[in-house]
Amino acid sequence: MRTYNFEYHPEIIEVFPNIQAGVLLGVGITNQPSPDKLRQLYYSEQAKILKKMGDTPLSRLPGLAAWRAAFRQFGVNPTKYRSAIEALLRRLIKKGDIPSINTLVDIGNLVSIRYQIPVAVFDVNRTKGSILVRFANGEEFFTPLFMEEAEHPEVGEVVFTDGNDLVAARRWCWRQSDQSAARMDTTAVMIVTEAHHDNASDDITQAVADLRGLCEQFLGGEWSSGMLNAGVTVF
Repeated sequence: MRTYNFEYHPEIIEVFPNIQAGVLLGVGITNQPSPDKLRQLYYSEQAKILKKMGDTPLSRLPGLAAWRAAFRQFGVNPTKYRSAIEALLRRLIKKGDIPSINTLVDIGNLVSIRYQIPVAVFDVNRTKGSILVRFANGEEFFTPLFMEEAEHPEVGEVVFTDGNDLVAARRWCWRQSDQSAARMDTTAVMIVTEAHHDNASDDITQAVADLRGLCEQFLGGEWSSGMLNAGVTVF
């Protein structure tokens, strides 16, 4: 089944030795508008998270605080460019809910808010080969979602690149590219969830189990998964 890899460059591990990641690969899946059962789970989780957070500032949530620190470490202002999970929770607090998009996106968002860690979903049929997390040299190309004109990342920011050296995600977990984003016709995906905070390993382990269970239930297909850290840098 495995035809794609996910890998951390040694320089990333050197600078961020506490990184913990979970990766899932699914092939032969069927994406669709979320069925009623999944939508009910999704909105129920949103209500639970809103109640659990109460008036707690997002900056005090361990997972988000760790991502803010990581952004600062590679030269990005985390209040100008917010991590995907912080942007998602801010949207939930401000609007009261996160709309249902499709099965893949809803599963990713459900698990992301449950554990307060980012979850990225890459369509591996629209990327080339393996995905590598590394520091940008500024010459790479990134096409923002729903856009056609490419841009260059800033030198030193953390990016995900595919086998053609195209950027699949900028500023680590800030934004994905148009090419890599999951769509209704997506049939093969790589799902990545990462964290830096204390107890991140436990949260990632549980998140991967939840993701795999939900994906197998609502998307079908064949799935494999693995855990990455400073000692295991390739899936």
